[in-house]
Order: sequence, then C-alpha cells, then structure tokens
Amino acid sequence: MIFRLLADVVVLLHVAYILFVVLGALVVRFRPVVAWPHVAAVVWGVYVAATDRVCPLTPLEIGLRVRAGQVCYHGGFVAHYVLPVLYPAGLTPGILAAEAVFVVVVNLALYSWVWRARARSRAGAA
Repeated sequence: MIFRLLADVVVLLHVAYILFVVLGALVVRFRPVVAWPHVAAVVWGVYVAATDRVCPLTPLEIGLRVRAGQVCYHGGFVAHYVLPVLYPAGLTPGILAAEAVFVVVVNLALYSWVWRARARSRAGAA
C-alpha cells in the first residue's frame, strides 16, 4: 500500500515539474528569485524531450509500482501518461522535437512578458 502511495506521489511530483517547466515564468513574474531554478528546469526538460531521455522520476515510479505489486509500463512518463491523452497514435521523434520547441517558445513568450512587466514597474516607480 505504501509503495503504491509513494508511486502516486512521484506521479504528482512529475506533473508539477512539467507544469513548472512550461509555466514557471509566471511564478518568476512575482518571485524573481525563482528565475534561475526555472531556467535550469527548462533546460533539463528540453534536453529530456529533445533527446528522448528518461527522466529519473520515471524509474523511481516504476520501481515503487513493482514493489507495490502493480503492473508497470515501459518507456517514459510522458509517453505513458501524457501522450495517450494528447497524441493517441503514439510517440515519434517529430512529436518529441515539437514538444521541446513548444516549451522553448512558451517560455520565451512568458519571459518576454515578465521582462516587459518588470520594466513597466520600474518606470512607474521612478
């Protein structure tokens, strides 16, 4: 029971990490100290997506599920949980590349917004 619960917690952490990678710049707008950890998370997320690597959280989750006596999946977290929802046909190198480009474009747009908003705040304070 405890291993299943821990595996589910790892899944929630994985989802939270992915959301942070994609939308963390929104947090940076109000907490600038988060910028460097967010940039590092984006670099890691893009690297994992673009090179078809497996995030370390995936084997951790699978190991916990094995210890819980559950049937495990093969491949990565995104391939197992996210792609069936977004791309029912399956994972291809093109989808992985598009995923990496999407993350970069979203973050460039959000950081552009953060930079402009902070510049306006400074101008208004002066």
